Amino acid sequence: MTATPVSPAKRKQILRVIFISLLLDLISFTFILPLFPKLLEFYRNLEPNNSSSLLNRIFHGLNAYKQSFSRPIGDRYDIVLLGGALGSLFSLLQAIASPIIGTLSDKYGRRTALLWSMAGNIASVALWVAATDFRTFLASRVVGGLSEGNVQLATAMAADISDDKQRGATMALVGVCFSIAFTFGPVLGAALAGIETVVANPFATTAGFSLFLIVTETAYLYYCLPETLPASRARPATNGSVLKAGAGQQNHIRTNSHTLLNFTHFMFILFFSGMEFSLPFMTYDLFGYTSSQSGRLLGFMGLIASSLQASVTRRLHPLRVVQLGVVACAAAFFTLGRLTTETGLWAAATLLAVATATVVTGLNSLSSFEAAEGERGGKLGNHRSWGQVGRSCGPLLFCTLYWWAGRDVAYAIGGTGILGVCAVVFGGLKAPPKSITRG
Repeated sequence: MTATPVSPAKRKQILRVIFISLLLDLISFTFILPLFPKLLEFYRNLEPNNSSSLLNRIFHGLNAYKQSFSRPIGDRYDIVLLGGALGSLFSLLQAIASPIIGTLSDKYGRRTALLWSMAGNIASVALWVAATDFRTFLASRVVGGLSEGNVQLATAMAADISDDKQRGATMALVGVCFSIAFTFGPVLGAALAGIETVVANPFATTAGFSLFLIVTETAYLYYCLPETLPASRARPATNGSVLKAGAGQQNHIRTNSHTLLNFTHFMFILFFSGMEFSLPFMTYDLFGYTSSQSGRLLGFMGLIASSLQASVTRRLHPLRVVQLGVVACAAAFFTLGRLTTETGLWAAATLLAVATATVVTGLNSLSSFEAAEGERGGKLGNHRSWGQVGRSCGPLLFCTLYWWAGRDVAYAIGGTGILGVCAVVFGGLKAPPKSITRG
């Protein structure tokens, strides 16, 4: 299919809408992250003696799981493990929904798919506002997992309006939104949680402000976002007819197979997400870190990552970006497995920030290069789905390894796994033709 190129002014306007909307979406999404321990503790305390309640049945299952470890796990980790289980559930639902949302966006348009996704997000956050019991809160997470499509559709829209030379820099813009949101969103969410407006739901203030952001984002998208799907910009063929969507897919030259890119994404996220989940355990065990100290560590990583995405990531070739990130990640794993000082911890955090700023952004760029215009939404949806499968499995598997075999062995195996990813990245992936980035 031949599409009319987007003018520089139009492209700038669309990128501004993508950036603002995605930032609102991710800030709203990250509000809940620091609240999970207190939030789940609140629901557990609502029904302390009701063994038949859903939450207590889940805790019973977690306790049975803990008993299988060779090393004891204290009760203080019950809430952490449950939070990880809910995170895995959300990621699994995203893995199911992402390919469907992407394919629908190829058929009906990015704007239409995104607005329907936003309707689901509004329903999800509204349930959280009304969640005076655990069942309602769980329902809000399920609805959110099945409807969240802003990230993948923002990636597809950014690819729609970028040529090959602009692709890497545009994808880095999406990464900058992540870093900004994950740096400031949790802090704002925690601050709002200190304002109690509804006794039956102490987190209603945070949830209410999150709902306000989501509704504002939806209205902004409705009035300001044009359709970016290339089919909507199709220009007439020489005989006067309009080329059909997908007409040029057969002539699209692929450098890397989507299977290889998806596998690389899955393997990296599998190990990386497991490490992310284990970090609070490790910092508490080694240095007695409190939640606020862990928050400062994560904030430091977010600032480093956002700085890199605004400078290095947007200028390097996407393949070089991925290569830089996986090497930094491998070094971080082996450092975490052997560190004994806080200086070593912060050095490892710097390496992890490099990986955060580079690998997924670079893989998204490479995946977008391999997708023809009429299949981009579906292919990027599949790519995200494989990453979410890894994110749903990584915390559980790495946590099991951490407590069965110990920190040294767990991080050594994780580092070895990332070295395997390095082998695929350096030995299997190739640079697409004409994919030079520019600032």
